[in-house]
Amino acid sequence: MPMSKHVAISPEEAADRLAIRELVEAYAHCADRRDAKGQMALFTTDTHFVVYMNAKDPKPSQELHSREALAPVFADLNQYVATTHFVGQSTIFTLTEDRGSGEAYCLAHHVTVDGGKRRLMIASLRYLDTFVKMDRAWLFQERRLYVDWIEERAPS
Repeated sequence: MPMSKHVAISPEEAADRLAIRELVEAYAHCADRRDAKGQMALFTTDTHFVVYMNAKDPKPSQELHSREALAPVFADLNQYVATTHFVGQSTIFTLTEDRGSGEAYCLAHHVTVDGGKRRLMIASLRYLDTFVKMDRAWLFQERRLYVDWIEERAPS
């Protein structure tokens, strides 16, 4: 049984779907380039950002309620020598002309160096997102980050 049924969509819906995918990818790009201002600009001013370090725990590890509150979260990436956020599948659950919801998967690679020893931490992430279109641009209105698993190792 197929997971999705392909139907004809309007050029406007196709453009919106592409713009939302580009929004998700821009988030990862800004994270890896340490562009916190660019990353923050992808969110509404009254955004809701929730982190679940253990995806099985219904209690969030962190909850933020504004674009400005995101600054220290994104600055925290500076502790790593390098990161690569590889965005995998993304699904749009609902979509109207100015609102949407979806889910995106990401493998986040974080490299640290301590005393000359390199360590690699890989986190399997899922984002449950609510999108809003403002001034013809899609933004995150809410982003829920779920950490499904983490693996740490010494890179070869």
